Amino acid sequence: MRVLLVGSGGREHALAATLARSPRLTALFIAPGNPGTAELGTNVAIGASDVPALITFAKEQQVDLIVPGPEAPLVAGLADACEAAGLACAGPTQAAARLEGSKSFSKEVCYAAGVPTARGERFTSADAAITYIAERGAPIVVKADGLAAGKGVVVAQTVAEAQDAVREMMTEGSMGDAGRSVVIEDCLVGEEVSLFAFCSGETAMLIGAAQDHKRIGDGDTGPNTGGMGAVSPPRGFDRTAQEAALDLVVRPMLKEMVRRGTPFRGVIFAGLMLTETGPQLIEYNVRFGDPEAQALLLRLTSDLLPALAALAEDRLDTTPVTFSDQAAISIVMAARGYPAKPETGAVISGIADAEALDGVRVFQAGTKENAARELVVAGGRVLSVCALGDTVQQARERAYAGVKAISWDGAAWRTDIGARALSRRTLTDEQWNRIQNLVLGQNRADNRLFVDAILWRAGNTDRWCNLPEDFGKHNTIRKRFRKWAHKGVWERLFLALADTPDFEYDLNNGTISKIHADATCTNRGLKLPSTVIRMRD
Repeated sequence: MRVLLVGSGGREHALAATLARSPRLTALFIAPGNPGTAELGTNVAIGASDVPALITFAKEQQVDLIVPGPEAPLVAGLADACEAAGLACAGPTQAAARLEGSKSFSKEVCYAAGVPTARGERFTSADAAITYIAERGAPIVVKADGLAAGKGVVVAQTVAEAQDAVREMMTEGSMGDAGRSVVIEDCLVGEEVSLFAFCSGETAMLIGAAQDHKRIGDGDTGPNTGGMGAVSPPRGFDRTAQEAALDLVVRPMLKEMVRRGTPFRGVIFAGLMLTETGPQLIEYNVRFGDPEAQALLLRLTSDLLPALAALAEDRLDTTPVTFSDQAAISIVMAARGYPAKPETGAVISGIADAEALDGVRVFQAGTKENAARELVVAGGRVLSVCALGDTVQQARERAYAGVKAISWDGAAWRTDIGARALSRRTLTDEQWNRIQNLVLGQNRADNRLFVDAILWRAGNTDRWCNLPEDFGKHNTIRKRFRKWAHKGVWERLFLALADTPDFEYDLNNGTISKIHADATCTNRGLKLPSTVIRMRD
């Protein structure tokens, strides 16, 4: 197949490397590409959003498939232009791409489809938005309604910060047309993950998941960026949980899009927050994420090209995508001044040294060659230094060794990518299966004992959380367990059992040998003194 890949970032370099492995590929063009993609195919000097020029080139070169990387050409109507020209495109129509192109449209779809998401309101008046923020309080989230390259979101910790963000976007025009209207949302709390799936009509097929690190600084400080690094797979969000999340946030959306007469086909990227009440949608994106794709695709062991070709025909390939069991980490090296005013022009060295290290791969993004044919900084996010490892720790050590091998004046990166995953204890799949049997199995006595243990520990931890009056009922817990099918919410409580003298249990064989004497069990579940229960962070 003759393929035209659209885009020039680290995601597109990773896609090019993945497509280049396919035995079905006969020619690869990248528009506009970067010096890294030039080593894998032919770069074409056409901008990613220059839809007419892309169509003309594809027809002249008898391209069999157009693969869009970034969102901008899709929102500009690339897939529609391809269809009109008789070209195959593995991406959604302009109408369907509004899921990413308009935050307010995405909210409308969520509400209509019953997809769990934060409460949000759209504003075209800065004064009205500022008043709403004062009434709603903080923390609160301000989003530019249109495309802002991942930088149009402010998670404000104070009312003043949120109101300043509104003024900058709507009055001062910091986000251009994207910020002429804003969406203001309640702030979700939990672990953020990125979920990817191939979609056609009402059908979705899971690709996989990763965890992005959005903020510029260590410890998730500073302004939001397009992404400073990613880990795949994310801890506490296995493929069973990912499938459950598809049922919750993707498949209902697909049905609603069909009902509206704008069916979605292509790659959907659902940004999720794993909250204590289950996964909630942060946003939809209509393409692979960046830098998530770099980590995710590094683990891919199957052929991506047939899956993309099937999408262009509005169907899903019957062969599922497969991944290595290894962990992958992507670390973004950025230019000094990013994301506000990145400094460009510095000469980059050491990429070959980094890629000589075991398991390391470097994907280029904001780079170009100068007149002396030296590789120089040409954008904000410059490189994605990625690595595979048998464990997250090994992948992390390899990736940071790669970072240290590369240098230029003003290089900047976060030093804590993947650290959060390492700092959290987690359950093995075998332990998780035993826990599911304890909660959902046929032995009701074991069910009740384990659920009561969880509830009693919940009542003696250090974060206040208002829960329903019937939270202590056995059947309610079983229902909540099914709804919260990911490890992240539950394992904090399970693992907390080990930190208290109130219980003695062996999770490896699924038995509890002692329960706190003050916990009284009735036929309605655990008897608690208050409907306000303390939950652990």
